[in-house]
Amino acid sequence: MQRRRQVLLIEDNAADVFIIRKAIAAAEPDADLQVVYDGEAATQLLDDLDADENAACPDIVLLDLNLPKKNGDDVLKHLRASKRCANALVLIVSSSDVPRDQSAVASLGIAGYFKKPFELAEFMELGPLVKALLEDRKPAAKGMSS
Repeated sequence: MQRRRQVLLIEDNAADVFIIRKAIAAAEPDADLQVVYDGEAATQLLDDLDADENAACPDIVLLDLNLPKKNGDDVLKHLRASKRCANALVLIVSSSDVPRDQSAVASLGIAGYFKKPFELAEFMELGPLVKALLEDRKPAAKGMSS
C-alpha cells in the first residue's frame, strides 16, 4: 500500500492557513496537511522526524518567510540539513516580493515562490500548484535526489 503524500504548511497567520487549507482541499490532492505556526515549532518537528525512522517526511513544505521565533530562511536551512527530510520540495508562500528575500532562499533549492495575493481567486491557484508538484514527484525518502 502506497502511503499518502505529506504536505507541511509553516504559516503563522490563521487567515492565511484557512485560505491555504481551502485552496489545497479544492484541488483534491491525495495528501495529508499538517500545519505548524512558527519557525521554532517547525525546526522541532524536523528534529522529531529525523529521530523517528518510521515517521513520514513531508513531500512538500509550504513555507512562509516571515515567521515568529525563527524566520523562514532559518527553517529552510534546518530542513536542508535534515538527515531524513532534506529532499522535501519547498514552495515559499510569502507576502514578501522583495528580490533579496527571493534570492536568499533560491540558493537553498526551492521548487517555487508563490506571492500571497490579495484576491481569493488568485490565492486558490495555490491548490492546483501544490497538487501538480505532488504528482510530479515520488514520495520523499532518505537519499533521494531532487
